[in-house]
Amino acid sequence: MFIIDWIGTGVSWILVQFHALFTLIGLNPASGWTWAFSIVGLVIVIRILLIPLFVKQIKAQRNLQIIQPKIKEIQKKYAGDREKQSQEMMKIYRETGTNPLASCLPILLQAPIFFALFRVLQGIAMYNPNDPNYTAPGVFAWEDYADLLPQAHEASIWDVPLYGYFMGANNENLIAGGFSPLHTQILTMVLIIFMTATTFITQRQLIVKNSAPDNPMVRQQKILLYVFPVIFAVGGINFPMGVLIYWLTTNLWTMGQQFYVIRNNPQPGTPAYDAWEKRKSDKAARKAGPAPTPEVTAEEEPAAAPVRVQPKKVPRSKRGKGSSSGGAPTKGSAT
Repeated sequence: MFIIDWIGTGVSWILVQFHALFTLIGLNPASGWTWAFSIVGLVIVIRILLIPLFVKQIKAQRNLQIIQPKIKEIQKKYAGDREKQSQEMMKIYRETGTNPLASCLPILLQAPIFFALFRVLQGIAMYNPNDPNYTAPGVFAWEDYADLLPQAHEASIWDVPLYGYFMGANNENLIAGGFSPLHTQILTMVLIIFMTATTFITQRQLIVKNSAPDNPMVRQQKILLYVFPVIFAVGGINFPMGVLIYWLTTNLWTMGQQFYVIRNNPQPGTPAYDAWEKRKSDKAARKAGPAPTPEVTAEEEPAAAPVRVQPKKVPRSKRGKGSSSGGAPTKGSAT
């Protein structure tokens, strides 16, 4: 557990640094909100550090999408030979530089941080200066930060401490500290619901918008779409409130980051890619403006149609004069 302890030291150090920052700008250092915002700050730092891995994850997902037809051919060709099938698939992975595990790296690397934060909050919950066997977690064992430990132990949000959890709402230490079991159950349950909902929405966003319909991995992703929320919902009743805040915040970060990538850099052959191409063509059309009206030269200009002149009506008196002066002979005259 040395690695978890080492990570716990880093996690607790980031927490106290954000706590000092928020205290400096005017927040109450003894308030649970100050510590909760410190946990949010911890998430932001961790997710920024994980951005390079997130980029690798996107590239791995794209490569897996591209080589899916070849993978299908290999599976069909060597259906009865698992060893040969595995060798050929590994060969394609090497040739294309694809790492199937790269898509899981951000989640895998967050797991130790998750457990380290859990242990730090558990150490804060068990704080007892009269117990000779008690060991302060992380940097709270250092002399410079030792005075923050009792403060973190007493900090609460709506009478709920950061280490309070749903199944431990009636814990003797929690009640002895003056915290409310009912408020603990209500607040932690609300956080569990939000954590579960954001997990489901994030997975669904990835499947519906950024996965090709014929991708065989979609079936597995659809299973995880319902499995992960259930796991978090069941396990969440034993998560301290601080851990629930951490996981909810990282879910919200993932949703925003994923929305940006799907909108601006979608995988080819997906609904998101079709929508992206349509937006791009619409933007190009707006930028080009309306189509110019073709000019017609003098040679190409069609000849004007002849104007028909309506004959004027001649009075009867003038018609008679015209006849006697050389017009047509009148009836009865000599020829």
